[in-house]
This record gives sequence, structure tokens and C-alpha cells, in this order.
Amino acid sequence: MADRSTEQEVEQALAEDRLAEAARLLRSLTPREVVGLIERTTWRRGAVVFRLLGKDRAMEVFERLGSTMQGELLRGLQDEDVARLFAKLEPDDRVRLLDEVPAAVAKRLLATLDADELATTHLMLGYPSRSVGRQMSLAHVTTRPDSTVAETLERVRERARDAATVYTVFVTDHERGLLGVLTLRSLFESDPAREVGELMQPAESAPVDADAEETARMCEALQEPIPIVDSEQRLIGIFTIDDAHRVLQDAEAEDIARAGAREPLRRPYLSTSILYIARSRVVWLFVLAISALLTVQVLEIFESTLEQLVALALFIPLLTGTAGNTGSQAATTITRALAVAELRPGDIGKVLFRELRVGALLGLLLGSAGFALASLVYGLPMGVVIGTTLLFVCSIAATVGGAMPLIARAIRVDPAVFSTPFITTFCDATGLVIYFTVAKAVLQI
Repeated sequence: MADRSTEQEVEQALAEDRLAEAARLLRSLTPREVVGLIERTTWRRGAVVFRLLGKDRAMEVFERLGSTMQGELLRGLQDEDVARLFAKLEPDDRVRLLDEVPAAVAKRLLATLDADELATTHLMLGYPSRSVGRQMSLAHVTTRPDSTVAETLERVRERARDAATVYTVFVTDHERGLLGVLTLRSLFESDPAREVGELMQPAESAPVDADAEETARMCEALQEPIPIVDSEQRLIGIFTIDDAHRVLQDAEAEDIARAGAREPLRRPYLSTSILYIARSRVVWLFVLAISALLTVQVLEIFESTLEQLVALALFIPLLTGTAGNTGSQAATTITRALAVAELRPGDIGKVLFRELRVGALLGLLLGSAGFALASLVYGLPMGVVIGTTLLFVCSIAATVGGAMPLIARAIRVDPAVFSTPFITTFCDATGLVIYFTVAKAVLQI
């Protein structure tokens, strides 16, 4: 494996247009290191790197790139290079790439395919964008129930080079109806003359229009490929463990980004333009800024209360920050539980009661500390106000934070998108209302 200095030498050679030297240095890099090099540069320079690779090595590097980076790299390649790369992709990889490029480019890419590949690609493009049908592999090994173990093993050998996996064999009837599943291990351990219909086990399948992320969770739980079937239970493709890991990684990256009030970049940071990074953040900043106006309105309503006791203003950041953090913690916990199918929208009653108790316990602990500190500095009445407010805001924030992801899922909205701005706005505004209401009652102002 080449060290970091070799990659820096390649970058320097490319910057100075010493292409022959760059090509020589690239030969000492692994495909993974070449991918890292392309991901850290612009699409124009990435295309130059790509052209300096041999054909076989170039294909290996291209397959390792994400679909977004593949689409951008194609912009800098000649038409014959594009056609060759596109034709060699697996149908599911091809469909993901088509989703990333403009419609005009997608049309031109499809025109380079032969009739069979075009039909296969159109088939997968016909499924909903987030369905497992867009993510499945069409290359799998099947056998008939009346085939012998020896015949099935021979079929595995014939398909080994092209199939997405050979460790699982699917048993179908003459109309491709899914009957069962076999493992390669069970075939090796059985009598070669035995019929596979006696060995097969029931198969856990998923419909072709099922949500890809839900199917990935199912695949991860079973730790085996999932057969994908149509409405008549005919086998269409398979969803492998590798497919599941990729889908879950993408979903996790998207959730983390949106929980941080931004859109996912979908490409490596250093190869992303400044304009795109700013665009991925500015929408949420506007949403949060507009929602902050509600907080301003609450402060304006209680302006006279603040004028009577300026010390109240000192605790506003503490209370709103604690409320927001408590709500976000609850939302993150419930979003994760929804993602791994530990909860359903119908569990909202249980979640509300549970988070109310969790929030009350947190509020009691934080409120006790707030009561002690505020009492020492500002007197006992102020301590009662801070302690009581923390108890209330933590209870309410945890309850609302726990409910939001479930409500979002019920109305078919991404919980990570829905929860963050709502919780921020609600906790800030509600926390201030509670704070000033308690203060007026206790301090008689």
C-alpha cells in the first residue's frame, strides 16, 4: 500500500500537468487510494486521473465510487468511455447512477445499451424511487424442487461468476414462483442424488415495491439475502446483505444530517462546491430563524415582567437550552427505535407515558441542582422559580420530543426532518411561557 506522500506527489504532478509522472505514480496506488484521490478533487481533475488508469483498473475504481461521484465523473469523460463504463455496470448500480444525472444525460446513457440491458434497466426504473425494486440484484441462482443436489451444485458453478451471491440458492417452480431457499452448506452436506425439494426451507420474501430501508432492516436481522417477489409471488431478484448495509449507511447519513438541520451532501466534502454546501444548510437556517420569531413574540409579551426583575433574563439561555436538548435527546432515541423497528406509530401512548416519566425524573434532578444554585445566589424565591420551571420544561420537552418522530412516521414524513425544527420552536416558546408564568406566580410580579 502506498503512503500518503505518494498521493500528494500525484496531486502535485496533476497540478503541474506532469501527466506521465502522475500515471506512473498512480500505478503504485491501490484502487481504494485512487478513489480517495478522486473524491478529494474536482470532477475535472478526477476525470484526468481516471483517464490515466488502465481500462480494467479504471472500471474497478469506477465501481467503488458512489453514484453521485460517478455521475459527476462522467461529465469529464469522452462518450466512448462513458458508454463502456455504463454498459459494464450491474443493473442496480446503473439505475442508481441514472437517478443522479440530469434527464438529458440519462437519456443519452440509455441509448448506449443493447436491447436486453435496456429492457432490464427500464424494468428497474419502473419501480418507486425508494423501493427495494430499485436496489435489488437480478443476478441470482435458482433451482427446481425436483433437481438433485448434484445438478444444483453444477448450476451454482455455472452462475458463480455472475451471481450476486452463491451462498443462497432459491427454489422456484416453472413459472418462477418462489417455493423455498437452500444454503450452499446444506447442499454440500447432502447426498448428491437427493432432490432439493426435500431440503429447502421456507423463504422470507419482500414485495418488489416495499420500502428499501425496511427491507434492509429485515435483511440485517436475518443475516441472509431476501428474495424479492412480485404480486404473484414470482421471484424477480434478491436483496443481498451488502445491499442492505449500503442502504442503511445512506439512511443513517441522511438522518444525521437532517438531525443537524442540514441536507446530506451525498458526495465527499472536499469535492463539494461551496455553493452546494451553503445551499444544503441555508434552508434549515431560514426555517429555524423564522421559528425563533415566535420566541421573540413571547419575550415581548412578558417584557413588563422582565423589567420588574432583570435577573430573570439571566436564566433564559439555561432554560431554553435545557428544554431543547431534552426534547432532542428524546426525539433521537425514538427515531432510532423506529428505524430498527422497535416501535410503531401505534405505540405513541406508551411512548408518551414513558417519556413523561423520564422527563419528570430528569427535571427533578436538574431542577434540584438549579434550585440550590439559584437560591444561593439570588434567594429562595428565585430558586423555587428555576427549580419548578426545569421540572416542567423537561417533562414537557421529553414528551413532545418522543411524540414527534411517531407523528412524523404516521403522516409519512421523515422523522429527522420533522422533529428538529418543531422541537426547537416548541421548546423555546413553551419553556419561556412556563418560566414567566411560574415567575409571576411565585414572585408576585
